[in-house]
Amino acid sequence: MPHNIKKIGVLTGGGDCPGLNAVIRAIVKSAVQKHNIAVIGIEDGYDGLVLPDKTRELTPWNSRGILHVGGTILGTSNRANPFKYRITINEKTEIKDVSADVIERIRLLELDALIVIGGDGTLHIASHFYNLGCPIIGVPKTIDNDILATDVTFGFSTAVEIATEMLDRLHSTAESHHRVMVMEVMGRYVGWIALASGIAGGADVILIPEIPYNIEQVCQKILRRNNTGCRSSIVVVAEGAKEIDGTLMILQPAEEGGSAERLGGAGNKVGMQIKKNTGIDVRVTTLGHLQRGGSPNAFDRILSTRFGVAAVELAVNHQFGKMVCLKGQNIDSVSLINVVGGQKKVPTETGLVKTAEEIGINFGR
Repeated sequence: MPHNIKKIGVLTGGGDCPGLNAVIRAIVKSAVQKHNIAVIGIEDGYDGLVLPDKTRELTPWNSRGILHVGGTILGTSNRANPFKYRITINEKTEIKDVSADVIERIRLLELDALIVIGGDGTLHIASHFYNLGCPIIGVPKTIDNDILATDVTFGFSTAVEIATEMLDRLHSTAESHHRVMVMEVMGRYVGWIALASGIAGGADVILIPEIPYNIEQVCQKILRRNNTGCRSSIVVVAEGAKEIDGTLMILQPAEEGGSAERLGGAGNKVGMQIKKNTGIDVRVTTLGHLQRGGSPNAFDRILSTRFGVAAVELAVNHQFGKMVCLKGQNIDSVSLINVVGGQKKVPTETGLVKTAEEIGINFGR
């Protein structure tokens, strides 16, 4: 049956993530080679639909060799929101709604579908454009693994693998110097990275946003280990972790029409509290962007490829306003409206938390 799709646009928005290029590659190869559909790459997220000269045709030839490459060949932006776009004129910055310009640009580019690869913020914007009549398809992307309706997002597995490797390295120095090593990881308002890497990396304490912690419980755990001859401890802290009745550690507040709120400092806070309450030597490591950079692992390359192929299939079948997702072992799709604006939290009484507590990992409770 004719699909009537001649040209697809693709953009990557939000923070970079291992696997983005693998999605782009799969979209291009599937669209061009199987369906004879042209693919237009839109550079720097939604900026590419606002600013001039930020599009280029993608072919299997010019997108070869990117499967294993980190980042995104299209560039990205976590600041560009066409509904609240920052425009500077004569050194004065204003916030304007340029969504009508974006819709017109999509029309001028003759895009029959626009595949948007991004996290909750990027997909939230995409859902607004779908409601305005644009043929949108979403692909979930985040190392945080916090997007609803998909069991896992690409980038998460690689981020956990990197964090686990760093924990393996911290064990040896912690044991050599009889120290407490605190490692802060990303994750924003959820604790998936901290939880998974903490279990895989043999942490003694894991602090996540879903379980506000009591620092006394953390210190008692460390002192008990010391009293039984374990003279080193490993503590993994999610950047969104906070004490009971405490507040988030914010590095940079959100900007209107700009970047989202940036978290950071939770690890340093926990480290200082442990040092003060136990007298034990403490060192703090913040992984930061190391978790987001570099080559995707095999799992993320495969998942990214499956997502890219599925996104093209949605376009061919005119299934707009949907996001591809992973359900068990199968690729599925859900309506964007049922995804955006929410967060997939870590269950605190079942699953990995229960497993961790059964082997003695402390969550500060």
